[in-house]
Amino acid sequence: MLTSPLIDHILATIPNRTIGVLGDLFLDRYLDIDPALNEPSVETGLTAYQVVGVRSYPGAAGTVINNLAALGVGHIYPIACIGDDGEGYELRQALGKMPAVEQGGIFLSATRRTPTYTKPMLGKEELNRLDIKNRAPTPEDVQDRVIALLDEAWPRLDALLVLDQVSEKDCGVVTRKVRDHLARLAERDPAKFVLADSREQIGLFRNVCVKPNWDELIKLDPVAANTVHKAAELGPRLAADVKRHVFQTSGKSGIALYEPTVAQRWLSGASIALRDCFQDIPAYPVSGPIDICGAGDSCSAGIASGMVSGTTHEQAAAFGNLVASITIQQIGVTGTAPPELVRKRWSEVNE
Repeated sequence: MLTSPLIDHILATIPNRTIGVLGDLFLDRYLDIDPALNEPSVETGLTAYQVVGVRSYPGAAGTVINNLAALGVGHIYPIACIGDDGEGYELRQALGKMPAVEQGGIFLSATRRTPTYTKPMLGKEELNRLDIKNRAPTPEDVQDRVIALLDEAWPRLDALLVLDQVSEKDCGVVTRKVRDHLARLAERDPAKFVLADSREQIGLFRNVCVKPNWDELIKLDPVAANTVHKAAELGPRLAADVKRHVFQTSGKSGIALYEPTVAQRWLSGASIALRDCFQDIPAYPVSGPIDICGAGDSCSAGIASGMVSGTTHEQAAAFGNLVASITIQQIGVTGTAPPELVRKRWSEVNE
């Protein structure tokens, strides 16, 4: 499915491509605590942890951006709203350190907070995480600004990745209004590759490819998921609904790729076996310890990189699996796959 010339072609093509990232930008902030410096609080008597280092990284959609940048995509255009606050300042600083990232599509709102995951690290132990999220619905003016930026960027984008990170309905960047507008854009321009990833709303996208994992897929019908045969029908039903390919990730099993036309024919009663509705795109074997943090985002970056280079959906899925097999071997960090590691990993698996 993949070949050495195809790998070289993808890596040579993406520096000349522009990929947009629409969705929720989070700040991942790590507080490094030195336990040797612990001291009691005079006021409460509780242990006061002493922070000796602060590390800030773009999270959620920022993880996708980081992976695109590491692969060598030439122009990356995030579209997002963040808060006019200190966390937003840190986030913009972290994004500014990444090559190829243009921040013109990121705007500030005084009525929103920058979503932040603060992770206190007591030595190597991660303590209880502190989360800042927007739990009130996204204001209409913010949604309208997101749509305007999407319309403005759409003609220049070779592909668009959508990351709907916020579990609370309509409280993030990808609201119903934004999602419906995206569906209309994608319907008018079916040649443009769009891939959506969503924790809670994957079944509500239309006219774009989607990438659910198994847990996200079974949320479409929890009752059906209790029956093996009915659960197997969820993939083709989703492909028929979204009218585009479904990249269903399954960890070490790889990707089940559902083709919408075949899925629709199966649903209409044509003599097609359920098994024929999808193609298995195997994962690449990995030995030793792994860390799956960010694996899905790196896979998305790989898929988009393949598609903007003219590959088939099957080849793009295989490239996504290859990229993910690199990042999961990077322990304790959200891994990335620069071109030299892609070529090295391909040589390993190709042997």
